[in-house]
Amino acid sequence: MKQKIFSTHNDYTGLIIRLTIGIVMFPHGARAMLGWFGGFGFAQTLEGLQQMGHPWLVGLLVILIEFFAPIFIITGFASRFWAIAMGGLFIGIILFAGHLEHGFFMNWFGDKEGEGFEYHLLMIGLCLALFIQGSGKFSLDNLISKKWLLFLQKIHFA
Repeated sequence: MKQKIFSTHNDYTGLIIRLTIGIVMFPHGARAMLGWFGGFGFAQTLEGLQQMGHPWLVGLLVILIEFFAPIFIITGFASRFWAIAMGGLFIGIILFAGHLEHGFFMNWFGDKEGEGFEYHLLMIGLCLALFIQGSGKFSLDNLISKKWLLFLQKIHFA
């Protein structure tokens, strides 16, 4: 199981995917958790999610995934796990946060009541690609995977 979570190709594709996800998502998570970038911070974000009708536990998970997933994805630690968590988050956002009813396109001109879900599909696609590809070069997964393989080889040949 550990090998499946941490295994990766030692290439630039995973690196590019994970940096794209992480750089785009970190400000969103920092807004929700810390109040940075004009956000409300943890308590107010959680309260706002509850006022929108989401259970306390769902609100907590949304904030935690938005904040921690980008950090772990950027560093390349358990990226497959965090990609699934983030992809699931975006599926939930499309289905339960009102984006589906506003159609496909984002509200570029401010003339609709809400935002569509095209951005969310891009993030889901990136998360799926990261899940398939792995973290790539310069990742903790790559380091862990190499050490794990060395450990297994030592046990096998001992």
